[in-house]
Amino acid sequence: MKRLVVLTGAGISAESGLRTFRDSDGLWENHRVEDVASPDGWRRNPELVLEFYNQRRKQALEARPNAAHLALAQLEGQFNVQIITQNVDDLHERAGSSRVLHLHGELFKVRSSKHEHLVYALEQISPGGWELNLGDFCERGFQLRPHIVWFGEMVPEIERAAELCAGADLFMVVGTSLQVYPAAGLLEYVSHSIPTFVVDPNLPEVPPRANLHLVAQGAGVGVARVAQELREKYIN
Repeated sequence: MKRLVVLTGAGISAESGLRTFRDSDGLWENHRVEDVASPDGWRRNPELVLEFYNQRRKQALEARPNAAHLALAQLEGQFNVQIITQNVDDLHERAGSSRVLHLHGELFKVRSSKHEHLVYALEQISPGGWELNLGDFCERGFQLRPHIVWFGEMVPEIERAAELCAGADLFMVVGTSLQVYPAAGLLEYVSHSIPTFVVDPNLPEVPPRANLHLVAQGAGVGVARVAQELREKYIN
């Protein structure tokens, strides 16, 4: 099977009704990003940060995978599909994708604020699987925090993501501006010789590549179109 690596961003989740990044006014769900998605914000007001992510989880539980998520999951029947996502929701997994690398963490996981390797599925902590509160501790007695890569923190999975990109036979970018680093730099690891597809209604600036295909459509329509093209060209 050919190895298809797919980098997804906020645009793919937006079609499921989730806003996963700051709005044009610099606010994120009416909060300053620095207050709810940074180590300093956590130190200043952990209760606000916990409530912010509790609300994000409630929204995510109400969302459903859209046509783009489903189309990528269905491609696993013909390709070795590896998804690298900048999103923290679980819509790829719920759509049926089995290999998903989350660059920026996972909304439904939590970790120790002291021992980063102590990571838990939130359902182990919260009966409803969405709420984390002050007083919820790891096994060593430290407050649990969202398992999210905040602004100013290292992206621990970036090296693994770069390796996957370097080994791709086919590459697809869906719903990302390619402006946020280090994720935007992953394209540099993709061989210029392989077919590269970029799907977004507002196409980002992409450095010239020999085998570049630009699809100026929304995620649902655009991914389904590319998926069909891949089947027709690469599956006997």
